[in-house]
Amino acid sequence: MAVTGLMVLGRSIKLTTKFVSPSNIPLDFIRKNVKLRGRLHRVTERGLELEHIPITIPLISRWKSQPYEVLLIKIARVELTDAGPVCLRNELRPYRTLWFQLLARENLSLLCYLLMNRGMYFTVSLNEEILRRGLGRTVLIKELDHNSKAYWTIHKNLLRAELEAVRTGAGIWKEEIEKLNHVEKFKDSWREIWTKENPFKRRLSWRLNPEKESYYEKLKQQSENYKSKVSNCTFILKVREVLSHVKLGRR
Repeated sequence: MAVTGLMVLGRSIKLTTKFVSPSNIPLDFIRKNVKLRGRLHRVTERGLELEHIPITIPLISRWKSQPYEVLLIKIARVELTDAGPVCLRNELRPYRTLWFQLLARENLSLLCYLLMNRGMYFTVSLNEEILRRGLGRTVLIKELDHNSKAYWTIHKNLLRAELEAVRTGAGIWKEEIEKLNHVEKFKDSWREIWTKENPFKRRLSWRLNPEKESYYEKLKQQSENYKSKVSNCTFILKVREVLSHVKLGRR
C-alpha cells in the first residue's frame, strides 16, 4: 500500500515521468524553476544533449519501460565564444550526471541553469564557470521570467562571475584588459607631463581658454595705456628736452 501510494503521488506530480521533449514538461515546472537530473550524451554547437533521469521507485521502476530520447539544453544567459564548445567537450565527459534548473522554454530547447558535482558534497554552476574562465558573455533573454526570485539570484551570480573574469583578464577579456592597461598608462604619463609648470603649458592655456585670453588682452591694453600716459606726462617731456639739449651741446 505504501509503495502504491508513493507511485500514485509520483505520477500525480510527474516525478517518475521521463521527459523526452521540452513540450512534455509541465508549465508549473518551469514557473517554479524545478531542478531535474540528466545524463550528458553530447556537447553540440546548439547546446548540451541530456537524457532526463526521473525519480525511480524500487521494484516498480524496473518493470516500467522508459523511452530513450535526449533534451536539448541551452546554457541560459550565456553566449559562448568559439572556444567555449571545445572546452566543454574536454571538461564534460559523456554519461556524466548534471542537474539542470528549468528557467524557460524556447521552441525545441530548454534554457537552464546547469549544476555539476565537484567532489562528493559540492556543486558548481556550469554557467558561472564558463563566464569565470572568459569563455562567454552574459546576454539578456526575453523568455526568462524577470519577476522571479531565482532569476535575480542567477543574474547576480552570473554578473559576479563575469566581473571576476574581467578583473583577471581571463579568456576573451585578456585582450581588452591589455588595451585598458595601455590606455591607463598613456593617460598617466600624459597627466604627469601636463601637471608640470612650464611656459608652453601657460601659453597654451591662454589660447584654449577664451576667458583667460580676453583677460590677457585687456591687461595688455591697460599696460600700453599706462605707458602712453607716463611717456606723455610733462615731467618726462621736460627730461627728454633737457637730454636732447645736452646731446646737442656735446655735439
